[in-house]
Amino acid sequence: MSVLSTALVVLIAIEHLWFLVLEMFLWTRPIGLKTFRNTPELARQSATLAANQGLYNGFLAAGLLWGAFHPLPSVALQLRLFFLGCVAVAGVYGAITVSKRIFYIQAMPALLGLTLACL
Repeated sequence: MSVLSTALVVLIAIEHLWFLVLEMFLWTRPIGLKTFRNTPELARQSATLAANQGLYNGFLAAGLLWGAFHPLPSVALQLRLFFLGCVAVAGVYGAITVSKRIFYIQAMPALLGLTLACL
């Protein structure tokens, strides 16, 4: 795998680890409220759901890192394609249902990663 492809996969994984932290631990804090444009009341009401989302983002990050560092190139490629595909689909869905900015933050990097992985 190219260094550029691996670097992008690692950056996307770090992004999803940050989502985990935001959603699981900072959801009701000022940075979480600002990031997700929530009110304190809505954040308190949805904190359990957000924590669940954060956990899923952690699983995506783990899979991306697994694909970035797997020693067998053929397996690494399959892992990258699967987890980048999951991120891209989640990003497109989020852009359609929540906010168009999710496309640029989540889906676009994953689509770029898929393109690099396929080259």
